[in-house]
Amino acid sequence: MSNRAIQLLNDCLLFVQSRLSQPCLLCGATVQGDHLCPGCRDDLPRLPEGRCPQCALPSHGGAVCGNCLRHAPDFDHTEAVYAYDFPLDALVKHCKYQGALEVTAFFAREMAAQVAKRDRADVIIPMPLHPDRLGERGFNQAAEIARRLSRQVRIPWLPQFCRRVRDTPSQAGLDLKARRRNLRGAFLCDGDLTGKRVALVDDVMTSGTSLNELAGSVKKAGAASVTAWVVARTL
Repeated sequence: MSNRAIQLLNDCLLFVQSRLSQPCLLCGATVQGDHLCPGCRDDLPRLPEGRCPQCALPSHGGAVCGNCLRHAPDFDHTEAVYAYDFPLDALVKHCKYQGALEVTAFFAREMAAQVAKRDRADVIIPMPLHPDRLGERGFNQAAEIARRLSRQVRIPWLPQFCRRVRDTPSQAGLDLKARRRNLRGAFLCDGDLTGKRVALVDDVMTSGTSLNELAGSVKKAGAASVTAWVVARTL
């Protein structure tokens, strides 16, 4: 069966599930027409109102933070839905490491609700996985979110436009300079994005290094502006 056929079957299954009673993704309580029960939804960690518009970290009065003023990233703006903290982190791990694709449907819906009010783009590009990592995991969670998000906000997505050409070691435990060295030259973009407003989609922004490196590659392809759309931001 082709990947396209598998995607269609998964989408049909998720659509049917969304119309029926189903267990809450976090506590297992029965809910209808939603992925989370009201209690678990209320427990999701919110970002502070005052945050840097460029990197989404807390800042005084919502102004551009000092770090972005000193070392401006290649992405121009960040839209983050939640803070990366409990219990949202459990949903991310459940999706990424246990193949729970129904979680990506929830993430896409939450992201669509936020960006529809605040930001627009001409194209959506998901954070790519290296082919070796994709083969191990079987799917790219960023691509699954972007695919569903594309339909909801009616913005085309380009799943193959950017490639990860270096399978870099884990970023965990590395300081910022080491993270940047680790990711240098990791991405390659094919084609022309001249004048396009590009949204880069990922599940979590930790230091922002991966998204910054990808944004640089996208701007080399001609993008006029680059926004990071992420489900969660590490504070």
